[in-house]
Amino acid sequence: MLKLYGISASRALRPLWLLEELGLAFEHVPLDYRDRAVKAPEYLEMNPNGRVPTLVDGELVLFESMAINLYLASRYGREAGLWPATVEGEGLAYQWSFWVMTEVESHLLAVLMHRRMLPEPERDPGKLARSEGALRPAFDVLDGVLAKRPFLADAHFTVADLDVAAVLSWTRPARFDLGPWPALAEWLAGCLARPAFDRARRR
Repeated sequence: MLKLYGISASRALRPLWLLEELGLAFEHVPLDYRDRAVKAPEYLEMNPNGRVPTLVDGELVLFESMAINLYLASRYGREAGLWPATVEGEGLAYQWSFWVMTEVESHLLAVLMHRRMLPEPERDPGKLARSEGALRPAFDVLDGVLAKRPFLADAHFTVADLDVAAVLSWTRPARFDLGPWPALAEWLAGCLARPAFDRARRR
């Protein structure tokens, strides 16, 4: 049976969401990234970074949330339509999964931390402003694409949409106004309204 380590209040939300979409039986080990157990020798043998998530599928052990998701969708999601039906769609799934990590994730995490999460004395208004500024052109790119088509890699929801939406779900707790990007906002609302997302975030 598949086994996934991590809690939903972490990057483990991404594979948790995909596993819920796939309807696969799996063992969830709700390992908190703040727990000393992530530095235990037996866990470090699986994930030498000492972070979550980690996926175990038989003899295969994977870390990095996007690698886990692309693997799961490719191996188990073809019939469910979560893996794109064409090679071109596969390329787009890789593109958008890498794009959201390089262009969005760190900036959006900084907005979340410096607007909401960190204690007031530790918040840096300058870093908050710079991170918000860095997100605007990225959101322009995504909004422009979604104004022309309803999904990122196929005619329907796939792992590409899930991967990008999972990162952009942080816009909600970060109170990042998506009003200037209506196509993006509508697409994200639809992705996050999926029942599998709700189930995943409750884990």
